[in-house]
Amino acid sequence: LFTIVSNQSCQEQFILMGFSDRPRLEQILFVFVLIFYLVSLVGNIIIILVPRLDSSLHTPMYFFLTNLSFLDLCFTTSSIPQLLFNLSGPDKTISYTGCAIQLFMFLGLGGTECVLLAVMAYDRFTAICKPLSYSVIMHPQLCWTLVSVAWVAGLLNSLVMSPVTRKLPRCGRCRVKHFLCEMPALIKIACVDTVAIESTVFILSVIIVLVPLSLILISYSYIALAVLRIKSAAGRRKAFNTCRSHLTVVSLFYGNIIYMYMQPGNNSSQDQGKFLTLFYNLMTPMLNPVIYTLRNKDVKGALKRLLFRK
Repeated sequence: LFTIVSNQSCQEQFILMGFSDRPRLEQILFVFVLIFYLVSLVGNIIIILVPRLDSSLHTPMYFFLTNLSFLDLCFTTSSIPQLLFNLSGPDKTISYTGCAIQLFMFLGLGGTECVLLAVMAYDRFTAICKPLSYSVIMHPQLCWTLVSVAWVAGLLNSLVMSPVTRKLPRCGRCRVKHFLCEMPALIKIACVDTVAIESTVFILSVIIVLVPLSLILISYSYIALAVLRIKSAAGRRKAFNTCRSHLTVVSLFYGNIIYMYMQPGNNSSQDQGKFLTLFYNLMTPMLNPVIYTLRNKDVKGALKRLLFRK
């Protein structure tokens, strides 16, 4: 099959090699990926629905959280169904259009999440450092504006990076050594010198990744100072608990994305890159609802009220 497809034009389709060199691993991965994907879908749908159905969660924090869950839902669905299809049989192809859509969504949604996590950090900063003015500052219009900025930033990131990657000449090379149409993997199959492209991508990645991360770190620096000024241990613990879930999500997200993109394209091993991308693409969206529900009394209370009310 690979030989037949290789002789066809790369304008029509690509071969996602993924884990095809390890057939036994593919069978195991199919089961685990399917389970985790379904859990991710259910978890994020619950996070989206619960704040809408329970009026006590009609706050800026849960407004941003529902946007994060919707984003994660789109993010996993943009690539995991294709991965499951490729893992289930010998056909590893994806159409050129499908690959372009996957690349566009991957870049756009990833960029949006970077900015959205910074917005959520600002929300926590306002709640802890300016509690008396919180409801005045974080009014609905500002919340919608901040969320819109995050989505527009992701769209611009995709509009800039996606065409640069797709227009690289490939000289008939169709085999992508990854399980999805990811930017570094597509750059690697180009038949021209890609140093200039990789440098451009690195600079753009610094902007879309490190600028929001810097804002998050600044916000949490002020939060840490504010928490240390609280005299009672119970007050400090309560303030820390309001940020713990977000800090965990930020660590998971940025830990992966910085390792994957904040280094020259050919330095990381391909297998390592595949598993990191799988974690970033599947595990992080699956863990986000777990993190925000298991340690969040408000969400657990809302769930109980919705499930057991007469």
